[in-house]
Amino acid sequence: MQVLEQLMDVVRGVAATEIMPRFLRVGASRKDDGTLCTEADLASQQALIHALPSILPCPVLGEEMTREEQLRLWEDNPDSLWVVDPLDGTTNFVNGLPHFAISVALVQRGRSEIGVIFNPVSGEMFHAERGRGAYLNETALPLKKSPKNIGDTIAGVDIKYLRSGRLASRISSVAPFGTQRNLGSCTLDWCFLACGRFDLYVHGGQRLWDYAAGAVILEEAGGRIATLQSDDYWSDGLWKRSAVAAGDPVLFEQWRRWVRCNQ
Repeated sequence: MQVLEQLMDVVRGVAATEIMPRFLRVGASRKDDGTLCTEADLASQQALIHALPSILPCPVLGEEMTREEQLRLWEDNPDSLWVVDPLDGTTNFVNGLPHFAISVALVQRGRSEIGVIFNPVSGEMFHAERGRGAYLNETALPLKKSPKNIGDTIAGVDIKYLRSGRLASRISSVAPFGTQRNLGSCTLDWCFLACGRFDLYVHGGQRLWDYAAGAVILEEAGGRIATLQSDDYWSDGLWKRSAVAAGDPVLFEQWRRWVRCNQ
C-alpha cells in the first residue's frame, strides 16, 4: 500500500478511536502560550507517534510536545520528519463546534511532500502528494474556480495574528474582497482555499504544524503562496510563518500586491 493511503487509514483510525469518543466529553486546560489542550489532543498525538513510523521510519514532531523536544527533533532529522497537529481547532472542539481536524505532513529537507487533513465530523479527507495533485476524498481539487473579480471573493482572514495594526485596520475597512471568514481552524482554512470555498487567505503567523500539510495541499490544487515578507514561502521563518495566498494565480498577484502595500 502507498504511503499516502496508509497515512489516510491511520488518520481515520485515530480520529475514530481518540478524537470523536471525547467530543463534548472532556474539559480543557491552558498551556503556557494560552492555547487550549485537552485529553483528546494528547491521546491523538500519542497514537500518531506510535503509528506513523510504521508507515515511514522517521520521528514524529507534534504540537503538544515541549519546545525543546520540537527543536531537537527538527534539528536532528533534516531529511525526513512527520509533523502533526493532533487536534487543530481545539477551541471549537471544546465548545461543540463541529469544525476541527487532524493534520499530518511528511516534511523532507524543509518542504512538505505529503499532507493529509481530516475533519472527522464531516468525513472530509483532504490530501496531496507533491507532484500528484490534491484531492478531497477521491475528487480532484479545486472543486470550483474563483471569481474573476476580486470584489466577489471570499477571504479567510485571522486578524488576531497580523503583526501590523495598519494591515488589520485596512482589512477591516477597505479590503478589496467581497466578504471574509474566520472559522477557527488553520489547517481547514488551507483546505477550504484549496477546494475553492475560500478564494483568498491571509494569516500573520502560523506554527509549523498549522501550515505543514495545508500548504502542500494548496500548492497541489494550483494555488499560490507567499509570506508577508517573502515570495519564497518555504524559505521564510520556520516556527512562525505568515501566509498570503490565493487559489487562483491572477487573484494571487492582486491580493499579494494589496496586502504588501497596506502593511
